[in-house]
Amino acid sequence: MAEKRMLIVPAELAKRIDDNRGEMSRSDFIEFLIDNQLKENAEAKKEKPAVQYATKEEVQSLEQDLKKLLKSFLDFFVNYGLEMGVQPKEGEFEGIAAKLEELEHKDKGPASDKGRATIKWK
Repeated sequence: MAEKRMLIVPAELAKRIDDNRGEMSRSDFIEFLIDNQLKENAEAKKEKPAVQYATKEEVQSLEQDLKKLLKSFLDFFVNYGLEMGVQPKEGEFEGIAAKLEELEHKDKGPASDKGRATIKWK
């Protein structure tokens, strides 16, 4: 025969157990609830998807898409300024072109920059 212990619970909880246990004894009902809860927790842990990381191809695709997006922003703002009749200051376009050229040369630089995302303008 199994060893028996006494569990002291609040009267409200004992009433809820009695109201919901039907034909089961109190101990059988509590055991059923505990087993059911543990089974649900184990199933929930199994169903959790594994942590997913981006692949190298996905990161490269993102980098290319961001470059295209940034270039389209630049094109938009330059064209918008021209359409609105705003005349660029002398040397402004040359300065932007020089900065973009500098970024392009940095991208082709030493191997120590590998793994760092830079923008190439084509």
